[in-house]
Amino acid sequence: MIASSDVFLDTNVLLYAALGREHAGPRWSRARDIVLSDDYCTSAQVLAEFYDNAIRKGRRPLTPEKAREWVRTIARKPCQPVTPEVVIAGVDHARRYRISYWDGAILAAAERLGARVLYSEDLSHGQTYGSVRVENPFLSV
Repeated sequence: MIASSDVFLDTNVLLYAALGREHAGPRWSRARDIVLSDDYCTSAQVLAEFYDNAIRKGRRPLTPEKAREWVRTIARKPCQPVTPEVVIAGVDHARRYRISYWDGAILAAAERLGARVLYSEDLSHGQTYGSVRVENPFLSV
C-alpha cells in the first residue's frame, strides 16, 4: 500500500521550485516553500512531465543530471504509479469534467493516494473534481 498525503503536487509547482527565480519569478519562493516544507504526494506521470520540462524550459534549463536528482528526491514522497486503473479513471475524469486526459489522470492519481487537495495552475481554483479540490497556491503571489 502506498502511503498517502493530503496534498498532491502538479508538475508546475515542482518546475517552479526547481528552475528558480529567473524562470518562475515570485512563484519560485512559494513553490520552494511548498516543496521543502509541505507533506505532499505526486505520481509517476508528474515525475515524467517534470523531467521532460525541466531539461527544456526556461532560459537555463536543468541539466539532465540535475533533473534526475530532483526526480529521485521527489520520488521519495508517496508516488502513484501509472496503472491501468489510473488510466481508466483518468479517461473517466476527462470525459466527465471535459478536461484533458493528462489532467484527468492527475486527478485519478491524487484520488488513489487519498489526497484531498491538488496544487495546480492548470485546473479551476476552488473546484472539486470527485474527491479532490483544486487550489492554485500562486494566486496571492
